Amino acid sequence: MTVQYNLYEAKTQLSKLVDQAAAGEEIIICKAGKPIARLGPLPEKTKKPRKGGQWKGKIWYADDYEEDLPEDIIESFYSSETDYLFNAGKDET
Repeated sequence: MTVQYNLYEAKTQLSKLVDQAAAGEEIIICKAGKPIARLGPLPEKTKKPRKGGQWKGKIWYADDYEEDLPEDIIESFYSSETDYLFNAGKDET
């Protein structure tokens, strides 16, 4: 059901109108008799939970994917020092 309120009434009864909108009612707010805004319920979340393994069998990488990488990049993946990552591209002056 749709109900109309003028702007002044809507301002004075905003809390009540929000409760009505949350309950599923649609409220139209008018100014000088013309509709200017609509207050209504938010749509229900219909997102399904994600399932793991959606890309299984669709993505692969070659066994030799590391062979052409420079040694310093390979080391940055296996070392415990993070200075390389934070200082990459900075001048050391």
